[in-house]
Amino acid sequence: MIAREVATPESYAEAFLAHLSQERGASTHTVKAYAEDLTAFLAFLEGRKELARFPHALDRLAVRAFLAEQTKNGLAKRSLARRLSALRSCYKFLLKRKLAEQNPLDGISTPKLGRPLPKFLNEAEVRSLLESVKGAHWRDLRDRALLELLYGAGVRVSELVGVNLEDLDLERGLVRVRGKGKKERLLPIGGCATRAVAGWMLRRSEVAAGRANAPAARTDGLAPLFVNKLGTRLDVRSVRRVLAKRLCEAGLPPDATPHTLRHSYATHLLDRGADLRSVQELLGHASLSTTQVYTHLTPSRLKEIYAQAHPKA
Repeated sequence: MIAREVATPESYAEAFLAHLSQERGASTHTVKAYAEDLTAFLAFLEGRKELARFPHALDRLAVRAFLAEQTKNGLAKRSLARRLSALRSCYKFLLKRKLAEQNPLDGISTPKLGRPLPKFLNEAEVRSLLESVKGAHWRDLRDRALLELLYGAGVRVSELVGVNLEDLDLERGLVRVRGKGKKERLLPIGGCATRAVAGWMLRRSEVAAGRANAPAARTDGLAPLFVNKLGTRLDVRSVRRVLAKRLCEAGLPPDATPHTLRHSYATHLLDRGADLRSVQELLGHASLSTTQVYTHLTPSRLKEIYAQAHPKA
């Protein structure tokens, strides 16, 4: 508990972030994002010489002024909504711990967000991407395997880099991943991904280059499946770089991301007749409404359905 008489505005924010990480089990990404949001808010208050009023004496007008300035500076609605979410969570924590007496967020509504259709690659584009990754070098085998797994299982990039050797069951074509809230799910990965991963595993130890203590040299269950040139676990940023490089080589849109392959996975499943509930389970969505964003269909598929179903087609 923070002693109010010796606390600083920054210490209240730090206490909330520690609670978020240690007690709520929030991801590193969430904690980092909320830290940025709180830092922006405290900087705004400092600029107005109102920092000393946080958190006890702030009113709704101060929060509204902060939101107005953020909007004026061009902050997108989605980022603005996250700023509000961070402040709400922070004040909820402070009120519960009796570190604040009132909530200046009461009565402030979150901006309505449109839900744009997710970008995806069509089946021919995915095929071009995967088939363009050729060669016998370990890097080619690794890149082909990780791209096949991103698309073949529809995993999040954070789930992909967290896969360990014990999570694979290549005989049955399955992989275990840990999603949001550390929830586990067992996913089919398909024949192409299974073969690509098996090929990579035969060469994975080469990356260790004789370094016995490198993760790439390990074969125990907790060893990482995907490693970088140093033989250590591949990270999210590296996977993005791999994809950007391979997209360029395949002549495909350079703005596609690892999540684009996840979107493509879901879109192609639905296009080929998978039911929404099954796709929800495969994606690891807690709510079906999250999965419903994928119910868009490609124009060719819409024309096919129209031709089959409409009496005047």
